[in-house]
Amino acid sequence: MKRALIILFLICYAFLGHSQAKVANNFFKNYNYSKAKELYLEVLKKGDTTELVLAKLGDCYYNNSKIDSASFWYNKALKLYPNRVHPEYIYKYVQTQRTLNNTEEADKWIKIFKDRKANDKRIKNDDQFDIEKFEKLKSTDKVYVTLENLELNTEYSDFGAFVKDSILYFSSAKTKDSITDEKKLYQWNKEPFLSIYQSQIDNSGTIMAPELINSNSLNSDYHESSLVISKDGETLYFSRINLNKRKRLKYDKEGTSNVRIYSAKKQGNRWTNIKPLPFSEEHFSTGSPALSPDGKTLYFSSDKPGGFGQTDIYKVAIKEDGSFGSPKNLGNKINTEGRENFPFVAKDSTLYFSSDAHLNLGLYDIFKSNILKKKKEEDVEIQNLGAPYNSGYDDFYYFIDTETQKGFLSSNRENGKGGDDIYAFEVKECKQIIHGITRDKLTQEPLKKVTVKLVDENGKVIKKITSNEKGEYEFKGLECDQEYTIIGEKIVYRSVNVEHKTSTVNGEKTKIDLDLTPLIIDNEIVINPIYFDYNKSDIRPDAAYELENIVVVMRVYKKMIIKIEAHTDSRGRKKYNAKLSDKRAKSTRDYLFSRGISRNRIESAIGYGESQLLNHCKDRVKCSEAEHQENRRSKFIITNGYERPD
Repeated sequence: MKRALIILFLICYAFLGHSQAKVANNFFKNYNYSKAKELYLEVLKKGDTTELVLAKLGDCYYNNSKIDSASFWYNKALKLYPNRVHPEYIYKYVQTQRTLNNTEEADKWIKIFKDRKANDKRIKNDDQFDIEKFEKLKSTDKVYVTLENLELNTEYSDFGAFVKDSILYFSSAKTKDSITDEKKLYQWNKEPFLSIYQSQIDNSGTIMAPELINSNSLNSDYHESSLVISKDGETLYFSRINLNKRKRLKYDKEGTSNVRIYSAKKQGNRWTNIKPLPFSEEHFSTGSPALSPDGKTLYFSSDKPGGFGQTDIYKVAIKEDGSFGSPKNLGNKINTEGRENFPFVAKDSTLYFSSDAHLNLGLYDIFKSNILKKKKEEDVEIQNLGAPYNSGYDDFYYFIDTETQKGFLSSNRENGKGGDDIYAFEVKECKQIIHGITRDKLTQEPLKKVTVKLVDENGKVIKKITSNEKGEYEFKGLECDQEYTIIGEKIVYRSVNVEHKTSTVNGEKTKIDLDLTPLIIDNEIVINPIYFDYNKSDIRPDAAYELENIVVVMRVYKKMIIKIEAHTDSRGRKKYNAKLSDKRAKSTRDYLFSRGISRNRIESAIGYGESQLLNHCKDRVKCSEAEHQENRRSKFIITNGYERPD
C-alpha cells in the first residue's frame, strides 16, 4: 500500500510539472518572459530537464538581453542533448559566445550549425563572423569615389533617383510648407504624402530646381514613389499605396493598405491610363519596380507568400502585347531569410539590390550580382559594394549609367540634410516613432508607471520604458517596414499586447494607446473565465494560466484574504451541479496553495451549483449559449487585507 501511494504521488508530481510547463509556454508566447522564467525554473526543480525547457529558459534571458544567463542555459541544453536541440537555439548560442568573446566556442558551434542548416545565409561561409571582411568593407583605402549631397535635398525625405532622357525623377515629401489643406496631410502624423518629382539636367550636368511630375493623375493625395520608365519612354511603372476607384485608401482583411505597382502610359507630355499591374495584388505588398535593359523583364520586391524571407526580389516577363507572365522568385542565391529589396539592372545587365541579411555593414547595404548574365547557378556571385557606397546606415536605390560611371544612391547616413537624401552615389535610413497613453480601461484615466516593452518579430524585447505621470510613453528610432509588438504591463492589471507594422514612410509617428484592465474591481479579483473538461474538476493549463493573475495579486497584497465561489448554469441535476462546482472550487483553491499561497488566506472555497443564477435561465427556460455562460463562473471575493489605492 505504501509503495502504491509513493507511485501515485510521483505520477501526480510529474503531471503537475508537465502542466506547469504548458502554462510557462503560454506566458512565453505572450512575451511575459519573467513569469515564464519563474515557471520553467519550477519545472526544472520537479525534474523536467528536457531540451525544450532548457532552451526556452535560455530564450527568456536571451530575449531580455541577459547574455550570460542565456549562454548558461543554452549550453546546458546543448551538453545534455547535442543532437536534439533545434538549430535556431544553436544559432542563438553562437551569438551569445560572440558577444562574450568566446571565439573558439562560437567557431565550434558554427560548424555544427552549418552541418544542420547548410543553406542558412546568416552564417554561410562564416562571413557574418569574419572580422577581417567587415574591416575591409568599411575601408575606403584605394577606393576613389566622391559623394555629393544633392542641392535638391530637403529636411524631409528625398529619395529614389532615376534618370531618363536628361530628366532626374525622384520621390519626396518636401511639399509640407506649402500645404494648407488639412485633408492633404497624412492624418497619422500630419505630414504630407510622398509625391514624384522631376528635375531637368542641363548639358553641364547641373540639376535644375525640381517640380512635381507633369501629370495630375499620377500623383494622388497619398503615397507615390519608386518609378522606372521603359526603354521607348512610353510606359512608366511606379509604386503607390493601394487605392480604390474613388482614390481613397483601400485596406485588406487585416486592415492593411498594401503597396502595389501601377503602370501609366505617355500621352503627349502627360502620363495617363493609370492601373495596377495584374500580379500586384491587394493582400500583400509589391514595389520598387525595375526594368531589364531590353525592357522585356520587370523586377520588383514583394512580401508575397512563398518567398525565402521577409521581402524577396522577383521577376516577371513583359509580353509583346503588354501582358505579363507569371512572377518568378530570383532564388536563394539572391534572396535570404532577411529582406531583399530595391532592385536595379544596369545597361550591362548587372543586378544591384539592397539586403540586410548578406554580409553587410549594418541595416541595408547595396550589393551587385552577375545572376542575370550566368546560366549556371554555381557561377552566380554576389558582392557587397562596401564603403563609401555603404555606410552602416540604410543604403539603397542604386542607379548607375555604366557608360559614364555616374549615378545616384539614396541614404540616411549621418550629416545629411534630412531623413533620406539623394547622393551622386549614396543611401537612406527610415526611422519612425511609436507613442501613446497608458490608461485604465474602465475609468479611461491615465496610468503612470506602466512598463511598456517593444518586442521585435522574433520575440526579443529590444526596448523597455516606463510611462510618466501623465501615462505617456514613446519609442524613437524604430525601423521602417518592420513588425513589432507593444506590451503594457502593471502590477494588478491584465497586460495588453498590440501588434504594429511600421510603414515605409520616414519619420512617421504612430499613436498607440494601451488600455489595461484592472484585476481588482470593487471587492473582487476579476479574471477571464476558467474552463474545466466535461464532468471534471482538474485544473487545465489554460485555467492555470488565468489563475496566475490571482497569484500575482495575492503576492502584492500579502495580507489579502479571499473566498472562492464556483457556479454552474441550470442545465443538469441540481445536486450534481452543486457537487461538481464544489469540487472545482476546491481544485482552484488547491492550485493556489500549490503556488505558495498560505492556507489561512483563503477563507473558503464553495461550489453553489445553479443556486445563484445571474439571469432568467432556470430549468426548462430556453437560453442561448452566451446566456448560460454568464452563469458558469468562478468568483474570487476579497474579504480582508485590501485597501484601494488613492
